Amino acid sequence: MRTLISSAFVSLDGVVEAPGGEPGYRNSGWTINEVEFDEQAFEIKGREQKEASAILLGRVSYEAFSPVWPDMAEFADYKLMPKYVVSSTLSEDDLVDGWGETTILRSVDDVAALKETDGGPIIVHGSTTLNRNLSDAGLIDRYHLLVFPVLLGAGKRLFSTTDKDAQRLKLVEHEAYPNGVQLNVFDVVR
Repeated sequence: MRTLISSAFVSLDGVVEAPGGEPGYRNSGWTINEVEFDEQAFEIKGREQKEASAILLGRVSYEAFSPVWPDMAEFADYKLMPKYVVSSTLSEDDLVDGWGETTILRSVDDVAALKETDGGPIIVHGSTTLNRNLSDAGLIDRYHLLVFPVLLGAGKRLFSTTDKDAQRLKLVEHEAYPNGVQLNVFDVVR
């Protein structure tokens, strides 16, 4: 079974919306505007590209990343690996050219089937709604969280408010950086 890893920038109060400056959110760009940059804190992002064998995205994140990431040197390793987009509305005609093999999955059940295939880890970036649905379905195996020392109040959150049984996590790696950002890597305890 493949490991499904959720990777997120998250505020101390759990917000994950528009960390890099995406339009439409009043605190957009909070990872850049509110916290001094420290290259060490982003080491995990390079490691994720080396360790992942595929990317999984929701439709909204795909539409945000696909026009930009293919040409960015920082994401060169992602260009060649398979990409999966979970969407009930996206069509093959909506997929961008030049970003490698991309497959549309229609449901969380399709993600569960993908996890059963041979291959290495699958990394999820952005994709707030997808992350919540995957978590609620018990499909996420690990979290890579870069927690920023900022409180944002309103905004999309990484975890749903669904009433469900408690889910234990095991801290397997952590680091605190001079700018106050913390890396927390958690394995889901089953």
